[in-house]
Amino acid sequence: MHDIHIIGGGLAGSEAAWQLAEAGLTVRLSEMRGSGDTTPAHETDRLAEMVCSNSFRSDDAENNAVGLLHQEMRDLGSLVMRAADKHRVPAGSALAVDRAEFAAEITGAIEGHPHITVVRERVDALPEGPAIIATGPLTAPGLASAIAGATGAGALAFFDAIAPIVHHDSVDMDICWMAARWDKGGKDYINCPMNREQYDAFIAALNAGEKTEFKEWERDTPYFEACMPIEVMAERGPETLRFGPMKPVGLDDPRTGRWPHAVVQLRQDNALGTLWNIVGFQTKLKHADQVRIFRTIPGLENAEFARLGGIHRNSFIRSPELLDHELRLKARPNIRFAGQITGCEGYVESAAIGLLAARFAAAEGRGTALPPPPLETALGALLGHLTGGAVAQTYQPMNINFGLMPPLEGKSRKADRKKAYTTRARASLATWIDGQRALQPA
Repeated sequence: MHDIHIIGGGLAGSEAAWQLAEAGLTVRLSEMRGSGDTTPAHETDRLAEMVCSNSFRSDDAENNAVGLLHQEMRDLGSLVMRAADKHRVPAGSALAVDRAEFAAEITGAIEGHPHITVVRERVDALPEGPAIIATGPLTAPGLASAIAGATGAGALAFFDAIAPIVHHDSVDMDICWMAARWDKGGKDYINCPMNREQYDAFIAALNAGEKTEFKEWERDTPYFEACMPIEVMAERGPETLRFGPMKPVGLDDPRTGRWPHAVVQLRQDNALGTLWNIVGFQTKLKHADQVRIFRTIPGLENAEFARLGGIHRNSFIRSPELLDHELRLKARPNIRFAGQITGCEGYVESAAIGLLAARFAAAEGRGTALPPPPLETALGALLGHLTGGAVAQTYQPMNINFGLMPPLEGKSRKADRKKAYTTRARASLATWIDGQRALQPA
């Protein structure tokens, strides 16, 4: 027997299981990978496997909203953040991890917890008892149909694309160099320079390259702007990439002392530094054209690819309409949702919503109510957006950002605003945490 059933062993489901178990509740964690089923994007059966990137983005808790979210989760005993900190790899001011070691760490912690039972099974129906659904953007068709039946509303969907990874020893470092833009965070990125002629030829090749054909039911699915395939960006105009992932600003080529016309950046993907992710190069190009086109990038002429790019459909529910402020499904209050299926975007955001869903469920299991974190915090702002802050009819996936928080009182210099947001957030979270402690029995 168990107190609560979690479906989905990604970052959100794993974080939720850990939080509940640490609160003393018994958990059944169902994960279909390892049972004979898998998804188009995953490669292993490890829990919390990261597939699109190895980056949790900025770790600056004073000036960046996602860095603030990192710190708030650390303050609440997040397993995901503990594993990320333990297995981080160099990435400037960003928090990037060795994906294999990160997933192994979380899998070991979850499987070794005495209050958690991991079951490798596919679940096709909504549970009757207390449950958290954290099946992510690739929810199995049977369960997706059950969710649609319970809500009376169809799920929205968009495409989420995967960037290729190359072996470091196949990169020509006589052409490329190590640096971060404006030297922020040290020399953590490999930079491949392009002159105007090389860039124009690259754009032409992207536009002419053979792309993956979509199935009939996929053709009208919109893309999420933050994970746009590179060839789709190229179709928007010849200069789009130069002002996006290939912008050369702040990157002096040591051979010329000047900025190149464009730059392709690679970010370290594992602790050993043997694998590097081509930043911003999510793609739906067919594999043969990926190899051909990406080997025209200076320094990658002989690149060996550990993984080529791909594309998968990402489905999520209309959370502002369907969920209450504790992430419960209004039509079935015994069920909570967490992670990307709620429409939050990003690994850390998914884990954060898993953390909150678990804490709400734990309080309910004890017969108490947990007030939501203040909207001034990153956790509260993200939760508020998902559960009513966004317009349901135009709801789209969202990363944490300062725009989700209440405006600051009074006027402040633009340079000071970010720190003002984070200072206010830390004070609000501390008060919220103290309030929970005050409610605990002596």
